[in-house]
Amino acid sequence: MEALDYHAEERRKAEFDLEEMKIVWAGSRHAYELFDRVARLVASDPVFRKDNRTMLSRKDLFKDTLRKTAHAWKRIIELRLSEEEATTLRVYVDQPAFTDLHWGMFIPAIKGQGTEEQQQKWLPMAYKMQIIGCYAQTELGHGSNVQGLETTATFDPRTDEFVIHSPTLTSSKWWPGGLGKVSTHAVVYARLITDGQDHGVNGFIVQLRSLDDHSPLTGITVGDIGMKFGSGAYNSMDNGVLRFDHVRIPRNQMLMRVSQVTREGKYVQSDVPRQLLYGTMVFVRQTIVSDASRALSRAVCIATRYSAVRRQFGSQNGGPETQVINYKTQQSRLFPLLASAFAFRFVGEWLEWLYTDVTQRLQANDFSTLPEAHACTAGLKSITTSATADGIEECRKLCGGHGYLSSSGLPELFAVYIPNCTYEGDNVVLLLQVARFLMKTVSQLGSGKKPVGTTAYMGRAENLMQCHCEVQRAEDWLKPSVILEAFEMRAARMSVACAKSLNKFSNPEEGFAELSADLVEAAVAHCQLIIVSKFIEKLQQDIPGKGVKRQLETLCNLYALYLLHKHLGDFVSTGCITPKQGALANDQLRLLYSQVRPNAIALVDAFNYTDHYLGSILGCYDGNVYQKLYEHAWKDPLNDTVVPDGYYEYIRPILKQHIRTAARL
Repeated sequence: MEALDYHAEERRKAEFDLEEMKIVWAGSRHAYELFDRVARLVASDPVFRKDNRTMLSRKDLFKDTLRKTAHAWKRIIELRLSEEEATTLRVYVDQPAFTDLHWGMFIPAIKGQGTEEQQQKWLPMAYKMQIIGCYAQTELGHGSNVQGLETTATFDPRTDEFVIHSPTLTSSKWWPGGLGKVSTHAVVYARLITDGQDHGVNGFIVQLRSLDDHSPLTGITVGDIGMKFGSGAYNSMDNGVLRFDHVRIPRNQMLMRVSQVTREGKYVQSDVPRQLLYGTMVFVRQTIVSDASRALSRAVCIATRYSAVRRQFGSQNGGPETQVINYKTQQSRLFPLLASAFAFRFVGEWLEWLYTDVTQRLQANDFSTLPEAHACTAGLKSITTSATADGIEECRKLCGGHGYLSSSGLPELFAVYIPNCTYEGDNVVLLLQVARFLMKTVSQLGSGKKPVGTTAYMGRAENLMQCHCEVQRAEDWLKPSVILEAFEMRAARMSVACAKSLNKFSNPEEGFAELSADLVEAAVAHCQLIIVSKFIEKLQQDIPGKGVKRQLETLCNLYALYLLHKHLGDFVSTGCITPKQGALANDQLRLLYSQVRPNAIALVDAFNYTDHYLGSILGCYDGNVYQKLYEHAWKDPLNDTVVPDGYYEYIRPILKQHIRTAARL
C-alpha cells in the first residue's frame, strides 16, 4: 500500500524546479549528492537513532554519545570515507560530542599555531585518534576577555620545562567541550612567563590523562561542569573543569609558530607574522554562519510543514477549517525566517570565498584586507546566530502547543543551538568590535585612504549623507539598486552620526562606553547591509532551473523589506526614507508573502532533510502528524504502567483521606 502524503497537494503548487533548487541550497551538485548520500546512510543505521534522546538520563545520554561516536569512527574507517565525507557524517549524526572539538578546534589550533616539527609530531596521532584533544581557553572568571586569562605557564630554565599552574579558583578552565570525561590532551591557553616577565597568552599542548587507563595525570584535577539547558541537547557534551597544580611539560610543547622560548629562556618572535592566526578565526566564524543557516532552515522546515497540516477556525458550511499557513499573521512571522535561512546560506557561501582570499593574501604577506575581514566575520557571526536563536524559538511558537513537545524537535534544537550566541565571541562584544572598526573607517575618510571590501560604500559617504530615496510606488521596492541604496544610506548615516557624537568626548574610551548601545545599532546596520548585498550578488549569477531564480528574487526582496519594516525607525529617523515610503515597503511585503505561499512546502523540501535529521514529528515529510504524535506518546516511559509507580504510596492515601499528619504541638 502506497504511503499517504498529506503535503502532496501543496507540493503540486510549486512554481519552480525543486531538484535545481536543492542544488542551489547545497552550493553545488557535488555537495548536494554528498549531503544526500551521507544523510541517508546515517538515517538507515539503527545505531544513530535519536527519537528517545530527550528521555535518557545524563549518564545514559553520555554513554549513548560515546557509542555513536565510536560507531561513526568505525563506519568512517570501514567505508574509507574522505575527510569531507567524514565531516558530513558527523553533521548528520546530529549529536554534540567530543569529536566536534577534536576535529573542529584541537587539530586546527595545532595546524595554525604549531611549527612544522610540532605538526609532524602531533597531527598524525590526532588524525588517527590515538590521542583525543580539546581547546582549553575559557576560564571560570574570563571568557570574552582572553587577555585576562589567569592560568600561568612559567619557564624553568633548569629543567627546560614549562610549569602550568592554576593560581586562583577563577583560573580554572571551565566549559571546554570534550574536556570533562574524554580528552587525553588539550591545547591550553596560559600566560607565558619567562624570568618574571609576562609575555601574554600562548597555547601549550598538555597531556591530561593516561593513555593506558585514562586516569588524570599528577597535578591535574578534571571533571564535568554539570547539566546544561534543556533535555538531551548539549548535555551529550562533556563540558569540563580543569585545574593545574604545577604541572610540568617539555618546552617543545609550547605552540611556537609565531613566538618561541629558547633553551636559555629567551622569548623571541618568529618570522611568521602573528596575523596568520586570524586565518583560523575567519574559518571558524565562516563555519558558524553556515551552521546558522542549517539550524534555522531545520526549524523553518518543521514550522512550515506543520503550518500546512494544522487547521484552525474559518470553517464554511461545515467544510474544512483554514490551514494555519494561510493566515497573514502566520506568514508575516514564518516567511521572513524562510528568507533569512536562504540569506544566511548565501552569505556563508561568500564567507567561504573570503576565507580562501584571506588565506592566499596572508601567505603572500598581504595584510591589507585583514582588519575588514576580521570585523566582517565577527559581525556576521553575531547577526546570524542571534537571528537564528530567536528564529528557532519563533518557529516553536508558530507551532502552537504541540511545538512545546520534545517530539516536535524544536525545544532540543533551540537548546542545542543557543550556545552559538556566546562561544567564539559574545554577540554584543563582537558587534562592539565591528563598531570600533567602523569608527576608524569613518575617521580615515578625509585622509584619502579608501575603504575596502564590505566597507567600500563608506567611500561614497558624502553622497549617501545627502541623497534621497526615489520610491514612489510599492513595486519600486523590488529594484535591487533601490534596496541597496536604502541600506547603504542607513548604515553610513548611523556610523557617521556615532562618529560625530564620539568627537564630543575628550576621552574617546569614555565616549565609546557611553555610546555603546548606539554603536551596536550602527554595527547591526552595517552587517545587515552585507547580508542583503550578498543575496543580491548571488542573484547576479547564472542560476539554472525553471522558476528557481524568480523564487530566490522573491525571497531576497522579502528578506530586505522585512528588515526595513523591522528597523523602520532607523530608516526614517536618519532621513533615508519617508514614512510614506516605509508604508509602501510594507504594502509590497504583504504581496511577497502571497507569492511565497504556494511555494512554501517545496521551498523547505529544497533543504532535502531526512526525517531522521529533522528529528520532528511535526516536520515529518509525509505530514502524518496527528497519528504519529498519538503513537509516540505511548512510547514514553511514564506509560510503561497503567497505574503509576507511587500510586499506593502517595496518591491513594490522599484519595482515601489516609494521610498521616504530625501530632499537633
